[in-house]
Amino acid sequence: MNSPCDSHWDVIIRILRYIKSAPGKRLLFKDRGHELIVGYTDIDYAGSPSNRRSTFGYYVLIGCNLVSWKSKKQSVVARSNAESEYRAMAVATCELVWTKQLLRELKFGEISQMKLVCDNKEALHIASNPVFHERTKHIEIDCHFVRKKIISGDIVTKFVKSSDQLADIFTKCLTGPRINYICNKLGTYDLYAPA
Repeated sequence: MNSPCDSHWDVIIRILRYIKSAPGKRLLFKDRGHELIVGYTDIDYAGSPSNRRSTFGYYVLIGCNLVSWKSKKQSVVARSNAESEYRAMAVATCELVWTKQLLRELKFGEISQMKLVCDNKEALHIASNPVFHERTKHIEIDCHFVRKKIISGDIVTKFVKSSDQLADIFTKCLTGPRINYICNKLGTYDLYAPA
């Protein structure tokens, strides 16, 4: 907004073309017989060419229905892919805890455990390893927060292959077929599509 240029305009035009091509795209919520809360996280490590900050994205599903999502540039420059991914896991953990508390206050049901899915094995290892090394001191606060939720049993972490990572839609520039595939997996439907 401060100094727009042609590349910004091109991105806006691309977004408007997508919106115009899919006026009936909507989220459809279905009862799938469970209330499992699952969060997916992903990052685009050092993806910003101007300042090398990473972009993180996450989304939260309740009973396989998309209820929350976010994509944002991280506030600090990460020194490693694992650090950037772990910081995204910490933000997603906050969202999972908030969602669980909201559902508890609404008396939605008893949510016993939540899943946090990530495509970075190093970040998952940091989450489950109680030993801090010199290389992980700079992310120690996030480590304590996420690890506390894992130890208490509130959250279980799970690995997903990068090719199956649906949070890519929030962090990476994708092609049309991949965008459609992910949108369908996240529960979007076109109201005007032929039956």
